[in-house]
Amino acid sequence: MLFGKKKGVFGLDIGSSSVKIVELDGKSNKLNLVNLGFENLPNDTIVDGQIMELNAVSEVIQNVCGSHNIKSNEVITSVSGHSVIIKNIVLPPMSIEELEESIDWHAEEHIPYDLSEVSLDYHVMEEDEETMQVLIAACKQERLDNIKQAVQLSGKNPKIIDVDTFALQNCYEVNYKPDESQVVTLLNIGASTMNVNIVRGGTSLFTRDITVGGSQFTDILQRSLGYSYEEAEAVKRGATDAVENVEETAIEPLMENVTEMVAMEIQKTFDFYRATTEDDEIAVEKLLLSGGGSKLSGLKEDLAEKLELPVEVLDPFKEVSVDTRKFDPDYLNEIMPEMAVAVGLAIRGAELK
Repeated sequence: MLFGKKKGVFGLDIGSSSVKIVELDGKSNKLNLVNLGFENLPNDTIVDGQIMELNAVSEVIQNVCGSHNIKSNEVITSVSGHSVIIKNIVLPPMSIEELEESIDWHAEEHIPYDLSEVSLDYHVMEEDEETMQVLIAACKQERLDNIKQAVQLSGKNPKIIDVDTFALQNCYEVNYKPDESQVVTLLNIGASTMNVNIVRGGTSLFTRDITVGGSQFTDILQRSLGYSYEEAEAVKRGATDAVENVEETAIEPLMENVTEMVAMEIQKTFDFYRATTEDDEIAVEKLLLSGGGSKLSGLKEDLAEKLELPVEVLDPFKEVSVDTRKFDPDYLNEIMPEMAVAVGLAIRGAELK
């Protein structure tokens, strides 16, 4: 399920604070935007990746599909967080049949859950005469069932459940067409989780999901300065005029504390990767930001300074043809950072239409 391809489906990204939908057609070298939808979820609808209010999520999915006239009943959605385990493993050369028969045994060494509790999939990344590099992905079955139930309640059919990290990489590959030697870090900052993927060309070298996100910035402003949720959200994005008598001198150190934590977690990821690789010459060239948390005022510049890396905002529509008569360019630019995972999911459905 995690790696399979289906056709005639749209991308559905159920984040912890919003639902995003993207529908594309065409091939990966010539994609067209057909439909796009975005709607916020009520607070605490999703907690720690778990959907707590199934009816609320299904209602938002129905609303978005209805308001944007999305006809397809089949969707590709995705998971992330601590319930998902992704590992790159190196095995001796073997046939696909032998790998199929032995994958559970190999996975037991790397998956910290009972295999009876997870859905497991794998993909052969590279192979030569001496080794076979295999990417394995596992997700707790209860987490998959939770997402499937919410989608089915909306009247849609979840044909594929992907992984946020892979969807983000798919979006990057199609839009940036990297050469095989280029090493970048893809960082998707959601409300409660950051997805990190170190990629060389089209190969994922190291992935990590971190339970830090944009909500940490909101929370610290609410706790420390007594702002409402709406006020804190506005202030963290730079709209200080949304709050009366705002104390900008008090805001800056609070935001700096969380930015420092984000930078430390990214640096830890780089350190983890270096500790597991034998190739000392691989160096990250730049970082591409996406997700709602990436819209935080000054974050791109702060991360560039702290990590000593060029930082750019990933454009999920860079190579997608967009009819500006149908889609407002200003609105598209506003929600662009949040749409990367949904675009990556939609690409998989469009490729085989």
